[in-house]
Amino acid sequence: MMDAESVHGKLKDFEDACRKANLKITHQRLEIFRELAKALDHPSAETLYMRLHKKLPTLSLDTVYRTLTTFEDFGMISRVETVKSQARFEAEMSEHHHLICSKCGKITDFEWTSFREVDLPNEIDHWGSVNKKNVIVRGICNKCSSLEQG
Repeated sequence: MMDAESVHGKLKDFEDACRKANLKITHQRLEIFRELAKALDHPSAETLYMRLHKKLPTLSLDTVYRTLTTFEDFGMISRVETVKSQARFEAEMSEHHHLICSKCGKITDFEWTSFREVDLPNEIDHWGSVNKKNVIVRGICNKCSSLEQG
């Protein structure tokens, strides 16, 4: 779980982004973002729904999906590309990369500062403009590897 100070900073940035985008800051939007901001596990919409359902019994899964799509459209959150069809989300917008375990699906953030300085291949120059580049590394985490061997 993210520390309270980091979550508070993300909430302030979120509120500022909502105001800038003329997006109402509803109780449901605020709680969905707060839950995502404090999560380190890159939860799916279904996971967020389950975590919030007791606190917000009138919240629907459809509302969670639509809210996440809105947040993503306004650049407030990121969708993490996974092999499986279930989308996973994060509120961490700093430049970083992901390790994904192909057994348990755990997603771990990592920094790779030298990657920022790597030029893209010349053969994609004609493609257009690139506004983001990141790496997804897939493999088997130590926990799953230990379970396989033991």
